[in-house]
Amino acid sequence: MSILVIAPHADDEIIGVGGTIIKSNSHNEDVYVCIVTRPTNPLFNDELFDRIRRETLECHKFLGIKETYFLEFPAVMLEMEKRYEVNGKILDVINKIKPDEVYIPHAGDMQKDHQIVSDAAMVALRPKYEHVVKRIYTYETLSETGWNIPNVQNVFIPNVYNDIGGFLNTKLAAMQIYSSQISDFPNPRSVGAIEALAKYRGSTVNVMAAESFALVREIR
Repeated sequence: MSILVIAPHADDEIIGVGGTIIKSNSHNEDVYVCIVTRPTNPLFNDELFDRIRRETLECHKFLGIKETYFLEFPAVMLEMEKRYEVNGKILDVINKIKPDEVYIPHAGDMQKDHQIVSDAAMVALRPKYEHVVKRIYTYETLSETGWNIPNVQNVFIPNVYNDIGGFLNTKLAAMQIYSSQISDFPNPRSVGAIEALAKYRGSTVNVMAAESFALVREIR
């Protein structure tokens, strides 16, 4: 089986799907990651971009990601890009990989890049193309999913749980490779917060740790 994780920014893939990535690799499944945006001027300097790119490649090598795709759209400015270009580049990745499962950010996240990537991915994942993905899940991202204005449109309601009890420590180690992005607890992008969420989601289904997802579509 092949899996594609679509992340608006580098590190979202670990926060939301890291344990599932590690577990899937342990089952000899092929995991791919698509990073949609990159830090760019004038909001971010080249030094930060170089550092995050090195961290991403090191982290993905550590996890055994089969291939990483960088779409290079400007971070925090994605709404300024042509919508059809974002849709099209994501579709190109899907057509190249032909994944069985795809993980996309929750559409109700506070960060606009997350919303746009979620919408663009769903356009690219319409079941009208030659390759039809079997399962689509949305994932939660600490600091983005939980901080939006609460309402029925943007609440994250998980209905799929993946037991990552045996893989949590590796997920936490992977996140620490993103040293430019990690902070101290109680910051949500911290080892403590990521561990706490995994244990909370795990306790929901009576396992030691879990990642939770919302199933968007499944074709049997």
